[in-house]
Amino acid sequence: MKKRYKTCRLVLGDQLNIGHSWYNLVDDSVLYVMFELEQELTYTTHHIQKACAFLQSMRQFSKALQTAGHQVYYLTLDETSHFENLTAALEHCKDKFKIESFEYQMPDEYRLDQQLTKYSQSLLLNHKVVDTEHFLTTRDELENYFLGKKSLLMENFYRYIRRKWHILIQEDKPVGDRWNFDSENRKALPKDHTAIEHLLFNEDVSSIVDMLKRHDINTIGSIDKDNFIWPTSRKKSRELLEYFVTKLLPEFGNYQDAMIDDDPFIYHSRLSFCLNSKMLHPLEVVNRAVEHWQANQDHITLSQIEGFVRQIIGWREYMRGVYWAKMPAYANLNYFEHKHCLPDYYWTADTKMHCMKAAISQSLKYAYAHHIQRLMVTGNFALLAGIHPDEVDKWYLGIYIDALQWVEITNTRGMSQFADGGIVATKPYVSSGNYINKMSHYCKNCHYRVKEKTGETACPFNSLYWHFIDRNSHLLAKNPRMGMVYRTWNKMSEQHRRDILETASNNLRNISAL
Repeated sequence: MKKRYKTCRLVLGDQLNIGHSWYNLVDDSVLYVMFELEQELTYTTHHIQKACAFLQSMRQFSKALQTAGHQVYYLTLDETSHFENLTAALEHCKDKFKIESFEYQMPDEYRLDQQLTKYSQSLLLNHKVVDTEHFLTTRDELENYFLGKKSLLMENFYRYIRRKWHILIQEDKPVGDRWNFDSENRKALPKDHTAIEHLLFNEDVSSIVDMLKRHDINTIGSIDKDNFIWPTSRKKSRELLEYFVTKLLPEFGNYQDAMIDDDPFIYHSRLSFCLNSKMLHPLEVVNRAVEHWQANQDHITLSQIEGFVRQIIGWREYMRGVYWAKMPAYANLNYFEHKHCLPDYYWTADTKMHCMKAAISQSLKYAYAHHIQRLMVTGNFALLAGIHPDEVDKWYLGIYIDALQWVEITNTRGMSQFADGGIVATKPYVSSGNYINKMSHYCKNCHYRVKEKTGETACPFNSLYWHFIDRNSHLLAKNPRMGMVYRTWNKMSEQHRRDILETASNNLRNISAL
């Protein structure tokens, strides 16, 4: 490798976009640098599969750049362990290769954005920051779109993006004359549902696992290091995309909210890691799905494709927009002033609540749970139990393979915990055990009884739900979407309310034993 380069370009671990304009031209005066850093492996406690997925994907991307003829300087954790942080690694490159200018793509995480902004401003050489060329909206597009408006309603922003990119649009109207088919995307799986075959990969990441152990990197969860199931290259990401649109899309919308014991993935695409690492582009994903739907409308309904499109170009872009509009203050919001710690079973799955056991066990085993398991099981319980949002954020950010702060914190602190007081959601997403029973097969195998509201054998979600409603009446009673809930609560007899609250208080006192 040459010892002198004119330009150093930093590629972060979630910027694995081979289609970026940087790579249109092979220039031997440009050095691309990639680092495996303790800084990135320890800012939270990651799932072992998440750590391996990012490191393996970075290595694959580095090889792809080199195969295309680009100059790449890649340092493994073994080679960067003496660097204090990213800044130190960049200084090393600047001095080693006599760099004249520094360039980087805009980070998607606030902490890295601040770190690189500060570093660039300290340099006595030319520096430049460019777009990642990944998202369908700019950082500030949501903030500008809602300027002067009281609420940041996702549905409005979703329709704006649909029109902007002409997705499922015909003559400036939504295909089918409806924007949203969410009401048709809430079916539970039938009892006789047959098992679904999933596309799983089998990479060997044992050397990465050994390296992480060698450097005492603390992780959570388990891994089959000789049979790693996640895609870690663009080629495999595209294979997974193709598998989803041809095999799973026909039923995705119907059952996207459903939960079952013996299938952690059901009809979900599992493309979030491929998207968030930028191995796949959102427009590429949406266009391929829409293309397949258009050719197969005899057995793929509009509600299936719209439900998928809404997740990719609606919710994902919306969450990023809220993140950049509200950070850094957003990371400290705690609307309900919750103070409790997460129970130990969030790390062990050792609980008698079967829904929690199933969702957490799955998360520990696969670094994955779909959005309803996150929102209406583990997130719902944390909100009902009054867990501090910092605790919840840390757990979600660490345990899931697709979790990066820009998408995690707005989903967790906003949608799941309502800690932002209504910026993201119009009401808290809380429920009793009845919702879980309706959407899953969990309750039939539970120690607790979902139909009971009081007593030791009653489903804890039932009493905790009404305890949450009662203790937060000063904050929620005037919410127009909560009126029916409070009318139902107030119609109960005083004795029944006392019995429910007593059961909830006992559950809260003994939360670790539930």
